[in-house]
Amino acid sequence: MKFLADFLPIVLFFFAYQLYDIYVATAVAIVASVLQVGYSWLFRKKIEKMHLVTLGLLVVFGGLTLALRDPLFIKWKPTVVNWLFATVFLGSQFVGKKSMVERMMSHAIELPANIWTRLNISWGIFFLGSGILNLYVAFNFSEETWVNFKLFGMLGLTVVFVVLQSFYMARHIQDQKQEET
Repeated sequence: MKFLADFLPIVLFFFAYQLYDIYVATAVAIVASVLQVGYSWLFRKKIEKMHLVTLGLLVVFGGLTLALRDPLFIKWKPTVVNWLFATVFLGSQFVGKKSMVERMMSHAIELPANIWTRLNISWGIFFLGSGILNLYVAFNFSEETWVNFKLFGMLGLTVVFVVLQSFYMARHIQDQKQEET
């Protein structure tokens, strides 16, 4: 459920775009993100870093889109977010004892060190590729196609990637259990 809640500003952006235009959709996404962060702070007393980073970039790039009446800025925002995540995931290989994926998931699952490394690198590459793909769609297709891709394409790719990662992890969890017996 949390995964879907994370996509709420994007979904609202999509619907606002369908009803109005890119500028109203951008304003709606900014407001939705502010509300998302505010809700998290009020009811959980905790704000996820991902939501803060996304909000910050949305305010900057969305604000530029609205102030300059140029959708180019909002089209760049997903790429910048994805490339920041790629940098964090790939950079975590060299900072600390655990990679980002291991830090996020090791409390729930036990995997060999080399599998954590592979998973982490694959997430970094996924985010890097997602950013590149976003730019490709943004600059080679219509604005409407980009908006549809932003919701359905990126969400679909993420879901498929998560499912593939789950199968990969499950395979190695079973191997580890077999080694213990």
